Amino acid sequence: MRHILKIHRSLTDPLPTAKREYALRTFDPALDKERWLDLNNKIFAHHPDQGNWAMQDLENRMAENWFDPEGFFFAVKGEEVVGFCWTKIHQDFVNQEPVGELYVVGVDPDHAHQGIGRAVSVAAINYLVAKGLKHSMLYVDADNEKGLALYTSLGFN
Repeated sequence: MRHILKIHRSLTDPLPTAKREYALRTFDPALDKERWLDLNNKIFAHHPDQGNWAMQDLENRMAENWFDPEGFFFAVKGEEVVGFCWTKIHQDFVNQEPVGELYVVGVDPDHAHQGIGRAVSVAAINYLVAKGLKHSMLYVDADNEKGLALYTSLGFN
């Protein structure tokens, strides 16, 4: 049985960025839909929710009122997308301030262990801080040891 954790982090301060051998940029729907879809499906090939997406799955998310390409971060080496972090801001809670979510974080397995997941997550967290949000959260499978280690090191608990 799958066990999903919901973990939280305060957004009181931005996180420091580190030197890296790849560039960070935001999602450009005109250029990036197909390449993101291919990478997402490669990374999450065996994931029950995030794997095997079709273009319509992506376009359905992009049509949601929470979608903002400025909150969708890519790590790129040359023209190759090697990782991403997609944020979502929940503004529809009653009697509660908006909450920023790290919606999906992924790193190309061919580029693992290079700090890519950390870099795109830091960019996403700093984006949420700059938006004036005070709290963030994310969902992660309880058996995702690498993901949990990253998120814990970034202050989620």
